[in-house]
Order: sequence, then C-alpha cells, then structure tokens
Amino acid sequence: MLRKGSVVKKMKAFTLTELLVVLVIIGILVLIALPRLMPLISRAKSAEAQVQLGYLHSLQQNYFYMYSSFSTSLNEVGFEQSKLVTDGGTANYRIDIVQAGPDFFTARATAVIDFDRDGVFNIWEIDQDKKLVEVVRD
Repeated sequence: MLRKGSVVKKMKAFTLTELLVVLVIIGILVLIALPRLMPLISRAKSAEAQVQLGYLHSLQQNYFYMYSSFSTSLNEVGFEQSKLVTDGGTANYRIDIVQAGPDFFTARATAVIDFDRDGVFNIWEIDQDKKLVEVVRD
C-alpha cells in the first residue's frame, strides 16, 4: 500500500502498439524470405531419398552376390520401409523396386508430401550401377 505523499515511479517498458509493430515487421520479413528458402528445404528433405536408395543399393548388391540376381522384393533384401509421414511416421519418401532381373534393377523413392505445395512430388531413382537420378524435381 502506498502512503500519502509517497512517490510512484513508472517503470520503462514497451507499449502494446510497439510490440505489435515489431511482430508485423517480423511477419513481413518471414513472408519475403520463405519463397527463397523453399528450394533449400526441398533439397534438404531429398537427402532422405538419396540415403535410403543408397542403402537399398547396398542390400541389392549383397543379394546379388548370394543369388546371382537382383530381387524385386524389399523384404527379400532386408529393407524395411519406415512409417510414412502420411501414416503418422517420419519418412517423407515411399521406396519401391520398379524392376529387377538377373543383371539389372531400378528402385524409386517417391515423395508422399509436396514440399513446396506446387502439385509436383519429388522422385529419385537408382540403378544397379548406383546411378542416382532425380527424375522429377519438386
């Protein structure tokens, strides 16, 4: 309680208006920067596809050395697909073996989400020679 005759000191602080102006400026800067960052985000997420396809290539090579042929089944080579983002998991790419034969195979990683929301889904492929190609850019 304040006594009669005591001096009340005001503390320096920001006003609500000043805080709102700063938040609006930060929001505008984010909106300006976001389109420039989207390709970088897409490239970072595509690293998942490249790593998974590289791992699948190693598994296919091991299978080939044992059976003198490449497999058409992910289970046969020992590849376990991580749970997809669309199913509550963390994987952004669905991995499939497109074709396989005695001396060739092609595997594909297809994005299950559209990273930059342009309607195009990222696709990567790898073959028996470990030739990794981005078939469809996102």
